[in-house]
Amino acid sequence: MNGLAGMEKFSHLEDKIYLTIEFAKKIREENERIDSEMNDLKDQITELSAQNAELEKKIEELMSERDAIQLKIEAMLDAITVIEPEVGEVFQGS
Repeated sequence: MNGLAGMEKFSHLEDKIYLTIEFAKKIREENERIDSEMNDLKDQITELSAQNAELEKKIEELMSERDAIQLKIEAMLDAITVIEPEVGEVFQGS
């Protein structure tokens, strides 16, 4: 009987070892999945950072254009004011 009890304990230990191995496999697979997801997210961050830089550059260009147009409009209004002071007063009153 004592040999049978020893075999049961050995079998129980064997089961625990196999469960531990399965758990380690699952942990490894989960780690690989997380690493893959992290790499995908890093790629997305890189891509979005590049897009953000492009958009910031475009905003700067558009703001420069807006400022240039504003200066031209002000110059035209000043020219109109020289020709027709009354028209200039209307624009300056708005």
